[in-house]
Amino acid sequence: MSKKKATLLLADGTVFHGSLIGNPGTNGGEICFNTGMTGYQEIYTDPSYTGQIVVTTTSHIGNYGVHSEEIESEHPCVAGIVVNSFSDIFSRVDASGSLQDYLVKYKITGIADIDTRKLVRHLRSKGAMNAIISSEFEENLAGLKTELAKVPDMNGLELSSTVCTQEPFFYGDESSKMKVACLDFGIKKNILRNLATRGVYCKVFPAKTKLKEIQEWNPDAFFLSNGPGDPAVMDYAVETVKEILETGKPVFGICLGHQLLAEAVGIKTYKMHHGHRGLNHPIKNLITGKSEITSQNHGFNVVREDTETNSEVEITHVHLNDNTVAGIRLKNKPAFSVQYHPESSPGPHDSRYLFDEFIALINKN
Repeated sequence: MSKKKATLLLADGTVFHGSLIGNPGTNGGEICFNTGMTGYQEIYTDPSYTGQIVVTTTSHIGNYGVHSEEIESEHPCVAGIVVNSFSDIFSRVDASGSLQDYLVKYKITGIADIDTRKLVRHLRSKGAMNAIISSEFEENLAGLKTELAKVPDMNGLELSSTVCTQEPFFYGDESSKMKVACLDFGIKKNILRNLATRGVYCKVFPAKTKLKEIQEWNPDAFFLSNGPGDPAVMDYAVETVKEILETGKPVFGICLGHQLLAEAVGIKTYKMHHGHRGLNHPIKNLITGKSEITSQNHGFNVVREDTETNSEVEITHVHLNDNTVAGIRLKNKPAFSVQYHPESSPGPHDSRYLFDEFIALINKN
């Protein structure tokens, strides 16, 4: 069967020609790459990837199909996917279907049969940038450039309020003794699973929920979730986090939640050159002296200089590849956060102790 052609155009004018996968069409976003060797379905359904085209560096994608339980949200969140070798068929016995059918169902456009090593080397050198995938402009590069110009820049883009739940919902055992209010900026299902398995009853609130409404539920602690977009433009969330800190109740933040906690105590954030996305990022815990291998997905980070000069904050974790801040805790409040994903779905489970530390903080309080 002949393959339909597709084109990938980067904002710097670089062009790749390949084969269409997923749904025919044209779609753009910020292009980034994930170095994980497995877990493509969890990656594609992670709300933090909203507005992004994801390049997977592992050679074969689609070979184990999709599974109804391996999702981090109810549908794929990526703007598009780029792969080297794509498999229409799958071999896993308990798979619920093919990745191709899954992408078509949710109207995700992708491109295969391109040199992803060359593309990733280019992105590592030039940095993250906007890009567009199309099966409709093969002979009209000028038209595709016009479409690419319409794609919004991730820098300064607020996305959390568009991907979060629009109504509060509960997760876990209602009879649990611990109640945690989770602010949803794009929360992953596996975060909620990790809290629930530790005896936490969660109520998940939309990103723009006011503290007064959250307090009516009388939670024992607060969780600040991961999510997409630029934390520097999320003034509404930063103000809420400031108010949450004034309650004196425990706070735990992951990824975007980490950045918002930092912003709330006067630490600025910045857009990284090409971000951290993968399953084998080395982190050192400065409190214990131990290292852990982590799952990461972020294109923004906190300013190290601001963190080091803030008398209220202690750096608890650092990224060993580039020495960026990977975790903080407040000296005068029961609040801490990490830049990476301890729920690790996919990825190693080295960092799940952080959920246990959150539970211990709640019990102590």
